[in-house]
Amino acid sequence: MTGLRTRGLSVRLGGATVLDDVSLDFGHGRVTAVLGPNGAGKSSLLSCLAGLRRPDEGQVMLDGVPLTVLAPRARARSIGLLPQSGEVHWDVDVATLVALGRFPHRGRWGETEEDRAAVTRAMAATDVTRFAHRPVTRLSGGERSRVLLARVLAGEPEWLLADEPLASLDPAHQLDVLDRLRGVAAAGAGVIVVLHDLNQAARVADEVLLLRAGRVVAMGPPDDVLTEALLAETYGVAVDIGRTADGCRFVIPVRRIG
Repeated sequence: MTGLRTRGLSVRLGGATVLDDVSLDFGHGRVTAVLGPNGAGKSSLLSCLAGLRRPDEGQVMLDGVPLTVLAPRARARSIGLLPQSGEVHWDVDVATLVALGRFPHRGRWGETEEDRAAVTRAMAATDVTRFAHRPVTRLSGGERSRVLLARVLAGEPEWLLADEPLASLDPAHQLDVLDRLRGVAAAGAGVIVVLHDLNQAARVADEVLLLRAGRVVAMGPPDDVLTEALLAETYGVAVDIGRTADGCRFVIPVRRIG
């Protein structure tokens, strides 16, 4: 069976259960927005999907094969992760850092023309080409976030996992990143993105996953999941829901419940 799947996924940290019996199916060509309050298990889920964290129970499967049996290089060719932290601790230029995204694809002869073309495309897509020769440590937080996204895009993964990629970005570049994620999905890859902004999720996502206390509250199309009842259950807030002029759903939290 194709796709990225979890079955009975559970993760415990320091005696606390952060994911509890989570079974999900993610499809190619779709953007899935993962939403939930702080501590819901969103980042832990992405770490498991990327193969960086081994669950305490259950498993993650890529096209029917458990991630645990895949070689790290093969896994890295298929799954690209943009982590929440935007820290870079070495003084390399932007082009060099973005090119690291091609490492899983490189053969014994080193960098190829295909590698260089992929890096060029990724830098153009994230609007960082003009920074190519600038040290990453001299960029602003938002600029660095876009460079790190370019590194993931350069690998042209079958699955792109992004943990809060809009953090520290101005509104214009937030829209650019959302457009890029939609473009990645339109090209056939699966995109799973952790977001905090309900309205951005409604705009970008084909499906929304709501998590609360490590368990799945709901998963489905935004219109079915971003409802007053489900958002009250997940976040403990009352919301007003409407539509923009272009028909996109919007959600405004108005008060806490309880």
